Amino acid sequence: MFSYRHGFHAGNHADVLKHMVLVAVLKHLQAKPTAITVVDTHAGAGLYRLDSDFAGTSGEAQDGIVKLLASPLAAEPPPLLADYLAMVAGFNPSGRNKVYPGSPFVTGSMLRQEPRDRLWLFELHPTDSKALLGHVDQLATKRQVGVKREDGFEGLRALIPPPSRRGLVLIDPSYEIKNDYAKVAHCVQESLKKFATGTYMVWYPVIPRPEAHELPRRLKTLANQAGKPWLHAALNIGLPAHEPGEQAGRPGLTASGVFLVNPPHTLKAALQETLPPLVEVLGRGRGQGHTLESS
Repeated sequence: MFSYRHGFHAGNHADVLKHMVLVAVLKHLQAKPTAITVVDTHAGAGLYRLDSDFAGTSGEAQDGIVKLLASPLAAEPPPLLADYLAMVAGFNPSGRNKVYPGSPFVTGSMLRQEPRDRLWLFELHPTDSKALLGHVDQLATKRQVGVKREDGFEGLRALIPPPSRRGLVLIDPSYEIKNDYAKVAHCVQESLKKFATGTYMVWYPVIPRPEAHELPRRLKTLANQAGKPWLHAALNIGLPAHEPGEQAGRPGLTASGVFLVNPPHTLKAALQETLPPLVEVLGRGRGQGHTLESS
């Protein structure tokens, strides 16, 4: 159950997609003066070193944030990407890009003190939960952040609807257990009944497993049944190239998606502008591309 560690994957192409969208959603919600509550059901350690043994072992950041920052696109990014890159740069004042913020720190760094936004973080992994507590203590907004070593699917129930009736629920489990897919769908269905006006953002891996391909279809059905708008975006960097005669290794994760219920109305147009050049920069070969659809 606790074999997954996000430190091996921090800053990869999936993080680029997820955190770029997360920044956009938070900015949209904060355009109004009412406080928001954000619940991150599977928070991880929160902050990662790209020069650590974890990140160095996998090298996944090289096909994600590192590759992006070294590209011409980083010099003249579209607005959606510019906001994301500025957020990452805020954690690397020296310009050396050694630190990568996970979703707890993406959100934590954007919390407003007036109005008083709140962030709730759930993490069950004993090592990552301990690291998360230590990392959160570094945040200037730490008094607005609650950390719980609990099951995020269960803990979410007590936190919605928030007092302001405005907020975001981020759901991105490791999916190392097959029934995580069903739990995600059930969580969204149940939560919409309690907090119908909330924004829900689900991240998922695109892998050769029936449950992974069925999840966005299930979420579309749930959103349509609830009469709520939805948006689905996926990024596929394709299979890595190899020299003729060279045996291809395992490609690792090549694609991931995000599904949003009650998304910002401006997000689709922003992604239409951003995803094609992002694929050009991060794409590795056969299968690369993107998906973008909405209700």
